[in-house]
Amino acid sequence: MTIKNIVLTLAMASALASCATTTQDSVSGVNRSQFLLLPESQITSMSNAAYLQTLKEADSKKALNVDKAQVDRVRRISNRLIAQVGIFRPDAAKWNWEVNVEKSDQVNAYCMPGGKIMVYSGLIEKLNATDDELGAVIGHEIAHALREHGRERMSTALVQQVGVAGIAAYLGTKGETAAAVGTQAAAMGTSLFFALPNSRKQETEADKIGLELAARAGFNPDAAVTLWQKMGAQGGSKPPEFLSTHPANESRIAELKALAPKVRPLYESAKKS
Repeated sequence: MTIKNIVLTLAMASALASCATTTQDSVSGVNRSQFLLLPESQITSMSNAAYLQTLKEADSKKALNVDKAQVDRVRRISNRLIAQVGIFRPDAAKWNWEVNVEKSDQVNAYCMPGGKIMVYSGLIEKLNATDDELGAVIGHEIAHALREHGRERMSTALVQQVGVAGIAAYLGTKGETAAAVGTQAAAMGTSLFFALPNSRKQETEADKIGLELAARAGFNPDAAVTLWQKMGAQGGSKPPEFLSTHPANESRIAELKALAPKVRPLYESAKKS
């Protein structure tokens, strides 16, 4: 296969993979085209397996959903947010959503591709988080799943791992589509979801969509600011794990403050209904 054919094949594959955005345009204004080389079905399958393993490990340590009142609270807040996901992508309303709480000192939470949510008790207890603040952080994590940032990160990592020529040659010799390359990604492991940090652009998108999602669910958008302020105060000499991939800084808080008036009418409307 000539260099020219490799480059052309790769260009075609990349164009097919990155010509769409995963969410519909909304008040938050997130509509960037994304590089999604791997098929959604495989990423969801990998995530489901990883989440199930996480639940088994937590259960074996007697750390899964040990405080019923806390679990009920987290699920109630999460369900209000989940009820609004169709605004951003209708198919997400049909995801097999699951919400659990693990007893842990970690100040952390995540939502895996396909709607698998985990909140650590440390996030609630150490921050003394209000419902509005929990709505902000869970909304932010749901936004990552809606935008398929995990799939996007894994796609980029695959290109870096296999190389431009490797992917192009595979496509050219096998006659496969770009999506079919996903079958070669299993070796990367689900650990990549946790190991690969979100980019600044992805974090900004999650901030914007998460704030709008929370407002539509009736959570005060100002709570996103107090949440990040509390996160920053937890730092000390060693920032909480949540901040290792979710940097809370002055510019981020300023952006949230600027966006809050834009989504406030959604919040006020939700509170009236």
